[in-house]
Amino acid sequence: MNKNVDKTIPVLEMQNVDKHFGGVHAIDNFSVQIKHGQIHGLIGPNGAGKTTIFNNITGIYVPEMGKIIFNGQDITGTPPHKVAQLGIGRTFQNIRLFANLPVLDNVIIAANKDATYGFMDAIFKTPKYKEREAALEEKAMGLLKVVGLADKTKELAGSLPYGHQRKLEIARAMALDPDLLLLDEPAAGMNTEESLDLVNFVREIRDTFDITILMIEHHMDVVSSLCDYCTVLNFGKTIAVGTPAEVKADPEVIKAYLGGTV
Repeated sequence: MNKNVDKTIPVLEMQNVDKHFGGVHAIDNFSVQIKHGQIHGLIGPNGAGKTTIFNNITGIYVPEMGKIIFNGQDITGTPPHKVAQLGIGRTFQNIRLFANLPVLDNVIIAANKDATYGFMDAIFKTPKYKEREAALEEKAMGLLKVVGLADKTKELAGSLPYGHQRKLEIARAMALDPDLLLLDEPAAGMNTEESLDLVNFVREIRDTFDITILMIEHHMDVVSSLCDYCTVLNFGKTIAVGTPAEVKADPEVIKAYLGGTV
């Protein structure tokens, strides 16, 4: 986490971003500003372009047009590993854990960007290596305590219940010390009780680590309870921006997303 960031400027700004695949505009002239400490929801029907926006932010895709600015720095087209190093962590719609590795190792691997020892230190298990590995394990344990998985360290990640896997994936993203956390449908597959627990958990993550969160979510109860602002997409275009209450009352949103009539 970058302690020297100017918190008066947007953490993330996307300016007229355009991404198409063949003749299909996955993102059409998309713009957004997200201030420090906000939880901003990105909502819309399937195929609206939400995950494509995440993939452009994290460098998996390069937009044909527009700019992506993170903490005042233009990161348009920056490779994914450098985006992570700059301070953007993410989760995925389909959970991507090292299923056959223990819970603790999943987080330590993500924290290894902080490793300062060399190859020979690792081979010969030098004092420098042992000291840094101990520090990485301590950091990983701290994150697992925050997400409530400190008693699961030796269990295989793939054996955890679904909700715990979601929390582990977030812990792993937090091991990157991000200023911005991208959550791709964190409540997917959860029941009402699990969704409520997730709302409290995400809010606690935001407050504990003083970070900014951009999240894709289909559960409107989660969005309404958690997000400060929302951007609603349909066919790659922004159709509404505002508080959850404002966008839920927008006629275009009701028509395109909520499935009702005005």
